[in-house]
Amino acid sequence: MDSKTFHRPLLPVLVFSLLVVSSFCRPDKKIHPNNHTAAFRSENQLKKLKLIQADLNRINKLPVKTIQSPDGDFIDCVETHRQLAFDHPLLKGKKPLDPPERPYNQSHSGEVETEMFQLWSMSGESCPEGTVPIRRTTEEDMLRASSVQRFGRKASGDSPSKGHEYAVGFVSGGQYYGAQASMTVWKPRVNYPFEFSLSQIWLVSGTLPHDLNTIEAGWQVYPKMYGDNNTRFFTYWTSDAYQATGCYNLICPGFVQTNRRIAIGATIAPTSSYNGAQFSISLLVWKDPKHGDWWLEYGSGVVIGYWPAFLFTHLRSHATKTQFGGEVVNKRSWGFHTATEMGSGHFAGEGFRKAAYFRNMKVVNLDNRLIPLSDLEVWADNPNCYNIQPRNDRVWGNYFYYGGPGRNVNCP
Repeated sequence: MDSKTFHRPLLPVLVFSLLVVSSFCRPDKKIHPNNHTAAFRSENQLKKLKLIQADLNRINKLPVKTIQSPDGDFIDCVETHRQLAFDHPLLKGKKPLDPPERPYNQSHSGEVETEMFQLWSMSGESCPEGTVPIRRTTEEDMLRASSVQRFGRKASGDSPSKGHEYAVGFVSGGQYYGAQASMTVWKPRVNYPFEFSLSQIWLVSGTLPHDLNTIEAGWQVYPKMYGDNNTRFFTYWTSDAYQATGCYNLICPGFVQTNRRIAIGATIAPTSSYNGAQFSISLLVWKDPKHGDWWLEYGSGVVIGYWPAFLFTHLRSHATKTQFGGEVVNKRSWGFHTATEMGSGHFAGEGFRKAAYFRNMKVVNLDNRLIPLSDLEVWADNPNCYNIQPRNDRVWGNYFYYGGPGRNVNCP
């Protein structure tokens, strides 16, 4: 399906409509109490919609071109220096940096990965030079959030005790200046809109519940965030354990995008199929030894952008833990475990073409060199629901299969 180019649409008229409605709902002195309640609700809705409109005007910058994706997304081509990141006081008036020297001894996986791994760009449409593609945030996106203030953020203090479950490989106790891995991309079933399933790389420093710093990048299925069950490329960052700083993708001033062909938050296509074709993406995050910023690269040399060092406290120096693997939300809304899938939705023991995997995992050391993991540990906090099995060989280096179906006879 061809992408289409559009002019930027007029601002939503919903706020105006509610203004008109509320003018007819205003109670007089002798009105039934139920009408008072209706008017109060209408006033609250109006306030919320005004907040949403103000946020949309702040987040969505005026594009020079807009591309409609076959999945319904609008991808705005925004001048690079006008993206939301440059609303940050420490970036105002500045321009994006040039990529730093990449880590040494980077070995390629042998798989050919191209920039065209996203649905919106498969027709050949792209953003012009000097712009970056940004998935437009819509009123519907914000209305799905628990609150306008928390839109685009994880719940503060996220941890396994808060209903998050993991199957991960990790290294800790050292000083890490980056990480790299290839991961298969799947489309797991998510049981409820407010749950998600993701696979990613984490770079972590600090501790819960107050000062945890993280950089996260990978893929996720998150209906409440995006309004569908598509698998999407995403990033996240926080410097205070998900409390007041950080966000998904480009929803707050933070990550600076420099690439004009990859849209963070956009749908990935194709995805892997059970006992069929496998599709993987390779991601590298590394710290610029000179300026301290954290850069993100896709595939073999496709630099996407960077997180400025000043966003962080502990990560301004280095990471103390690097983690790879899957995460799901299990709300137990009906008293039993969720059937939200992790990875392919199949357990690690099923192996290649059936279970999801991470391979060629490496970390970046102080000398800006990529080195294989020698002390990988694995952990699954609920192995009857989602598990993990580490392996090693000369081709894939350290790797593991992981995932699972969630609720089953052994995971009630």
